[in-house]
Amino acid sequence: MKKIVLILILAISACSPQKSITDRVTLTSPDGDLSMEFLLEDGIPMYTLKHKGTDVLLPSRLGFEIRGSMKSALIRFDGDHITKSDVKPSFLLDRNFELLCTSNSSFDEYWEPVWGEECSIRNHYHELLVELKQKESGHLLNIRFRLFDDGLGFRYEFPDKQRLTHFAIKEELTEFAMADDCFAWWIPGDYDTQEYEYGECKLSEIEENFKEQIWANSSQTPFNTSGVQTSLQMKSASGLYINIHEAALVNYPCMHLIVDGKHHTLRSWLTPDAQGWKGYMQTPCHTPWRTVQVAESAVEQLASRLILNLNEPCALEDVSWIKPVKYMGVWWEMITDKSSWSYTDIPSVKLGEFDYNQATPNGTHGANNTKVRAYIDFASEHGFDALLVEGWNIGWEDWANKSKDYVFDFQTPYPDFDIEALNQYAHSKGISLIMHHETSSSVRNYERHMDAAYKLMNKYGYTSVKTGYVGDIIPRGEYHYGQWMVNHYLHVVKEAAKHKITVNAHEAVRPTGLCRTYPNMIGNESAMGNEYQAFGGIGPKHVTILPFTRLNGGPMDYTPGIFEQNLKEWSGKNSWVNATIANQLALYVTMYSPLQMAADTPDHYREHMDAFQFIKDVAIDWEESRYLYAEPGDYLIIARKAKEDGQWFCGGVTDDNAREFDICPDFLEAGEYEAIIYADSDDAHYKTNPKGYSISKHKVTPESTIHIRMAPGGGFAISFKKI
Repeated sequence: MKKIVLILILAISACSPQKSITDRVTLTSPDGDLSMEFLLEDGIPMYTLKHKGTDVLLPSRLGFEIRGSMKSALIRFDGDHITKSDVKPSFLLDRNFELLCTSNSSFDEYWEPVWGEECSIRNHYHELLVELKQKESGHLLNIRFRLFDDGLGFRYEFPDKQRLTHFAIKEELTEFAMADDCFAWWIPGDYDTQEYEYGECKLSEIEENFKEQIWANSSQTPFNTSGVQTSLQMKSASGLYINIHEAALVNYPCMHLIVDGKHHTLRSWLTPDAQGWKGYMQTPCHTPWRTVQVAESAVEQLASRLILNLNEPCALEDVSWIKPVKYMGVWWEMITDKSSWSYTDIPSVKLGEFDYNQATPNGTHGANNTKVRAYIDFASEHGFDALLVEGWNIGWEDWANKSKDYVFDFQTPYPDFDIEALNQYAHSKGISLIMHHETSSSVRNYERHMDAAYKLMNKYGYTSVKTGYVGDIIPRGEYHYGQWMVNHYLHVVKEAAKHKITVNAHEAVRPTGLCRTYPNMIGNESAMGNEYQAFGGIGPKHVTILPFTRLNGGPMDYTPGIFEQNLKEWSGKNSWVNATIANQLALYVTMYSPLQMAADTPDHYREHMDAFQFIKDVAIDWEESRYLYAEPGDYLIIARKAKEDGQWFCGGVTDDNAREFDICPDFLEAGEYEAIIYADSDDAHYKTNPKGYSISKHKVTPESTIHIRMAPGGGFAISFKKI
């Protein structure tokens, strides 16, 4: 386990009953710029937040609606429908409180992540614990606030030894009453996916914009209104960058936000289960942290580590087996329909009742022995760590959106995939194979096979698994972001850790910093990734927004590095990659991940070996990160220092506008460096000339100025080598 350096813990308690009609308690951040106030006004708990005296959040209500008793439910039949109702109605746990006690503490430490954007993170906050009692019911509710220099975190805690023991949440009533009509970057509140491009508008305009977008057809949008997902990035009229998210999502449903555009207020909306309830709790227990990050600039927002700091320290005693990985994959050619996942074209397969050795191969199966060996050779020759192979196991002929319980067994390979021989060959070349477990969202089927599948991985030396959850969840009626599935994703990570396996989860719930506690959670998708360039394309601005939103909770397996933009000409897929080659190189710096893929094929890299050199050179684990220029939806420029050898790299991306910047590399130590610059050519454009790039070398010092031009949909990448 990484060493933790503790500086200061100070606790001050004040546990005397408060008698005034209006009870107020204040808390300030360590640097004094942020201040929050808890107030109990006429028994209603509320909170506010200010930055340097300017309102960020106006009085915002806190609390819950709790489901009533179901022990003696009434059954009614009206001739057409059977309905069930509570004998005891739901009740509100958001009013009629008295303040029992408050206590304050401070905490300051530096901790070292197993991998990350820097090698040391400061965790410094002032804390306020508020203990409440509802007068009539006697129910107890605590609210814990932590105020950092970069924002606020708070959670609800249900203490032990009270009347409220086992209960179900009907709804969490947390509010975020914004002080003004903030500009927002948002995606709709779908219970099953984050795979959308972002809307950009003021809070008051979200509902109207929502109706104008195809997103309005999202079947799981709450009330078919303007629900949005977190991490929600906003910018206030005064220029503050404000982000609302959650941290440490454990045993609780994922939170969305309902937008009251007229009043600029956001309210929590939890993902329901198959019965419509939001969460099942047993005291003592607590919710995830609700977070409000506040920064004076976009680059300060990117540097915030509040989400990680609100998670528990590493739970694994031994982390020596967890290593950042740069990998390739037999994947992109299947995504683009150049090859197939399935071995045959038979229309229907029942697991265990079909002999694949008697089947006629379709001739397009990607995960075959010859092709996998060729990929291993290329990956090994160019210094990669691993190779992902998808479609290696039986069942792909009839897997998606069929609501099939038994789909894959995650153990039986197709006849043309010799699992033992291929692993021996890979290991002889210094390459580890990455296992692929697509569950097709038959989750209980995955859980029944999980232990045997992980033992198979141990047998053949697999150290990483990519999981997938395409389709509707089984058990039927559950959602990808409900409490049941949140518990499943963490169960997978914990079980994998027992086998010393790292997990890269796709279609899972969005990350909330749990990679600090379980660093074998080395990658997640949980957003519209680069694969969508094969599904019609993604607008260039997408990669300038994701670092403010999706990546706020943890790294993303975005799968960068696509060099062939014209997919129709190459694979027959009617799509275009909306990015220049220089833009794709920059993503290795701007889209942080300790699990970083070179997603294109060896043939396409061979055509541009000079540009491919940057992918080979760039690090994936960092000692330090500097955020130089940024504006969500417009542009992003980041410099990072490699943890292993101290080499610096820099990358930048832009939207569909050309942009120019002067970069001063004052992050470099004293001395002279060779800057190798991979830039868009003068005539580059993501639509008309995406392969236009230039590579130049310049002698620079920390006092130099490097002028950069990014083409529309373009970018740049720089490696600095000490002379």
